[in-house]
Amino acid sequence: MFNASLHPSSLSAVQHPLAVYGWDEGWEAEFVPYAAQGLVPGRVVRVDRGQCDVATAEGVVRADTAFVTPHDPLRVVCTGDWAAVDPEGVNDPRYVRACLPRRTAFARSTSSKRSEGQILAANVDHAVITVSLAVELDLGRIERFLALAWESGAQPTVVLSKADLVPDPVGLSYLVEDVETVAPGVQVLPLSSTTGEGLDVLAATVAGGTTVLLGVSGAGKSTLANALVGDDVMDVQAARDVDGKGRHTTTTRNLFVLPGGGVLIDTPGLRGVGLWDAEAGVGQVFSEIEELAGDCRFHDCAHESEPGCAVAAAIEDGSLPVRRLESYRKLIRENRRIVAKTDARVRSEMLKEWKRMGREGQKAMELKRGGGKGR
Repeated sequence: MFNASLHPSSLSAVQHPLAVYGWDEGWEAEFVPYAAQGLVPGRVVRVDRGQCDVATAEGVVRADTAFVTPHDPLRVVCTGDWAAVDPEGVNDPRYVRACLPRRTAFARSTSSKRSEGQILAANVDHAVITVSLAVELDLGRIERFLALAWESGAQPTVVLSKADLVPDPVGLSYLVEDVETVAPGVQVLPLSSTTGEGLDVLAATVAGGTTVLLGVSGAGKSTLANALVGDDVMDVQAARDVDGKGRHTTTTRNLFVLPGGGVLIDTPGLRGVGLWDAEAGVGQVFSEIEELAGDCRFHDCAHESEPGCAVAAAIEDGSLPVRRLESYRKLIRENRRIVAKTDARVRSEMLKEWKRMGREGQKAMELKRGGGKGR
């Protein structure tokens, strides 16, 4: 228990009892106005039903979020937030009065039919995308996760869990290579929580920052969380043998202190990985396509049948897989649809583009008919 005779504001950021949760000089400076109001800092470690658990200098306390429940679902209190909380003895439960501005935020769209986003984790440094080798690799899904991770501002890592199910080293190396082709600039790490393979490398990678575990149900996130924390902090259920899928072992987002330094946020398995204003993230995932596009003859090249298209040339010579271009187009279209729901300018640009394509299609049909009559 923290000694109350030592006021937190009199300690350096390194000495502060919240340093193990990521408190630093930057957060301390941000908190000055709230300290002047008599509020105390804390990090949100769990949120459920309008209340949250907050790690403060005096321990983990229960707090109500009623004072910071905005209409924007991206601004609700989230696991990983730094909060300004009532001091001890003021209210029971105490209240979160404000949250500090987020350095990074991991968000996705809740539904393709609504213009709403969902915040999954806040102030994250590392995003560990967990992919099970118990089932066939879904490269398109990995690309989606990567786009969201890059857009959040976190550094992604792809963990290929349950590597012990692929005993052939050559076969495992091919799987790693397949993922590396869709994850430029990202560490791809085969890992087994059963044998311990890769755990030391991952622990060193995520030490000292805030890490969020992401993946679908049955990917092995909860088992991995237990291995990293060094304790059975999460319940684990066996995946179905028929398809490798599991039930939602984790139902809330929980934050844990790691023994090697840093903190870990475990999240529920994500059935849907919808983009949310992630254009920059998509560009990062498909950086080779964006680099090729810079060499196209026309700046607005659609990479279809335009002359001087560097992307089409790469498809033709085999240096760019067709699947990558199709996936890129799909995610760009999806992201533009999501953004257009809340951005009138983007809607107008999309409408103009559709009209242009319609006119070009109509001209092509007229030329085709005219050519037919002349024969």
